[in-house]
Amino acid sequence: MTWGDLSPALYFLSGEENMPENQDYGELRKKIISILETITDPEIGIDLWNLGLIYDIKIIDNKHVKIQMGLTTPFCPLANILPMMVAEELKKKLGVDAEIELVYDPPWTPERMTEKGRRIFKERFGYDIVEEYRKAYGQK
Repeated sequence: MTWGDLSPALYFLSGEENMPENQDYGELRKKIISILETITDPEIGIDLWNLGLIYDIKIIDNKHVKIQMGLTTPFCPLANILPMMVAEELKKKLGVDAEIELVYDPPWTPERMTEKGRRIFKERFGYDIVEEYRKAYGQK
């Protein structure tokens, strides 16, 4: 099954699509994000959500989700482990079956980090990674 095969009743959590009538997945979205905030990238020490590794969350129904997830580098040694961790935690804590798709395009950059993730990084490593990235690549 590909992303294009999904039912039109699918609710895109990003808000880009209309939510089906009588379907409120807002609470489930919050719970999923809360769980993603507990799964830490072991090399950087910041959770997957605030690191910006979650590209998209699509809720099919109360028991099925599809998540597109990136990695900080295509050569990440945990490329097989992190998606399994996400799926296992969602199943264990919410009873939700999650299909995780690794996405390499667009590649991850520090600009994908949330403000919270950026703040945690700065506290931990002593510099603002987004500012440094922008300086290095000529962006403002």
